[in-house]
Amino acid sequence: MPSAALCRSLHHGRVMKCLAFLLLLPDSLKKPRHPACSHTAKPGKMELQPAGGTAEPGEAEKKRGGSDTDSSETAAVTPVNKQNDDNSVNNNNVNNNNINSDGSSSVQPTLRERYLYSDEIELEADTVLATLYAAKKYLVSPLARACVHFLETGLEARNACVLLWQSRLFDEPELTRRCWEVIDAQAEVALRSEGFCQIDPATLESVLSRDTLNIKEASVLQAVLNWAESECRRRGLNPTPQNKRSALGKALYLLRLPAMSLEEFANGPAHSEILTLEETRDLFLWFTAAKKPALEFPLRARSGLCPQRCRRFQSAAYRSNQWRYRGRCDSVQFAADRRVFLAGIGLYGSSGGRAEYGVRIELKRQGALLAQRITKFVSDGSSSTFPVWFEHPVQVEPDAFYTVSAVLDGNELSYFGQEGMTEVQCGKVTFQFQCSSDSTNGTGVQGGQIPELVFYA
Repeated sequence: MPSAALCRSLHHGRVMKCLAFLLLLPDSLKKPRHPACSHTAKPGKMELQPAGGTAEPGEAEKKRGGSDTDSSETAAVTPVNKQNDDNSVNNNNVNNNNINSDGSSSVQPTLRERYLYSDEIELEADTVLATLYAAKKYLVSPLARACVHFLETGLEARNACVLLWQSRLFDEPELTRRCWEVIDAQAEVALRSEGFCQIDPATLESVLSRDTLNIKEASVLQAVLNWAESECRRRGLNPTPQNKRSALGKALYLLRLPAMSLEEFANGPAHSEILTLEETRDLFLWFTAAKKPALEFPLRARSGLCPQRCRRFQSAAYRSNQWRYRGRCDSVQFAADRRVFLAGIGLYGSSGGRAEYGVRIELKRQGALLAQRITKFVSDGSSSTFPVWFEHPVQVEPDAFYTVSAVLDGNELSYFGQEGMTEVQCGKVTFQFQCSSDSTNGTGVQGGQIPELVFYA
């Protein structure tokens, strides 16, 4: 007799096949049926395939201009025409709701009341977009909300651009907002991701128009060139400079090339061959000439995000016998009540004048290393804090404790914090602190090093 797990797996396969068959039926043949809704939520990283093909509900409803999608880029969902969908819903009542005389529908509140198999919703990363599409099409709101929640839970820098595209496609403003939070704070990682190269031209323009991206313009240019190469291949074209320029269209003029340094421009855009000779000349004149030419590119650099600081001590002090560093670890645990992006930490410096320290900072969750950086910083002898940054901001999930550590190397004694707080409110974010077993140099909740968390929210 087959196991329960096997039975569930077979049932899931049958349900998805029935769903796919239903989606492909002509509108004239569609009758009220039982829409399927069974998937399994699996822990771990989410690998998403975008819903491609013809654009579906949402403000960003646009097609890729004149391009044929390569078979290797085939999406997990191929939405049918939206107009036909609307007719299908209105004429055939495929959503199984009662249609009132004024055209509104009396939607049943639970999945069980919608003729569905059960109220238990199980989702998987490789089919969640297909499920969301079906839930939207057949107006199964509880299932759609479950799909969106699943996507929000798995949202991270490497899939944020794809999910931004899909959230606009499916008209999910809250998911769109959360995607922007991730993309703004972790733009360097998000724009380098494979998912960025999969987005449609409209979403590309939306990203490039963003003033709050935390990224250098030289990195934006490289990401855009990667996208243009992928778009050429989707169109069946060789990725020549001219074809890349054609693929970019008006998105090219959203690059803030004048905000680069002369050296960055000379080593980047000037060598890319996507600019005309006239554009290259005018940009060189912009950097070097007293009389600057008019440019079609935005002149102002991106503002990025303003980092926030969570200060956990109420005062700082120094004594003749502490705080000393001999390769021992200062560490503390913290949790936030909403998703934030830890950019770095603030550290105390020398209490005896100007001094340089070597430092290794780390962020861990349940013993797993999430980020590490080895660098140096110089203090000026004051009790101020001195920021030390991770290479990229690190996503910190809500209501989970993380361990942040610093190992300093220096001969000078430093200031240290006093009157530490177990809970600190920073704008809309509440942080909690507790002692870490990794701390071997005396730092804890009440006093010590690591006076600040530097973050974006």
